[in-house]
Amino acid sequence: MVTSKTLDVIAQRYSCRVYSDKPLPNDVVDAITTAGLHAPSAVNRQPWRLIVVRNKTVLDELNQTGMTLLKDADPAGYERMQGRGGTLTYDAPVVVMIVGQDGVSQYTDLDCGIVASHLVLAAASLGVDSCIAAMPGLALAGDGGADLRLRIGLPDGFHFALSVLLGYAAGDPKPGHEIDQAKVSLVA
Repeated sequence: MVTSKTLDVIAQRYSCRVYSDKPLPNDVVDAITTAGLHAPSAVNRQPWRLIVVRNKTVLDELNQTGMTLLKDADPAGYERMQGRGGTLTYDAPVVVMIVGQDGVSQYTDLDCGIVASHLVLAAASLGVDSCIAAMPGLALAGDGGADLRLRIGLPDGFHFALSVLLGYAAGDPKPGHEIDQAKVSLVA
């Protein structure tokens, strides 16, 4: 069996949904976001920006606004999130908003997803827990999200694609998920 440090990190990474209040050092956040900037993109257009949100007041507003909208739009989803702590960000101390540039490419959101993958794998390699999350985007949607979009500095001509939650797990980390090799088909 082939092994490497990278493959071990990939196998051990999981989606953390319970964060401690231990702060992430700035240099660690910088290293993780730099890894995201190394992501490939269609025709190397790099149609993304990363907005790092660490301000507790802004994170609280994002959660409150998003949960209110979720309650109306998806009651079952709201109840699920309530059972997981009642926030869209699981109280992660850092949320990296990945925003995509409008009208650049039909692959912009896919490119943003590749950035997210780079972010979470870099985080795992540095001992930082993470979760890829789309629900924080609820707080930025529509007229109700205009103030919050302004407060986080969402540039004109960009839209929320997804976010990566970063922090240290509260309690013991969980193992990576079970894989199903039957999902791989080989055409030789």
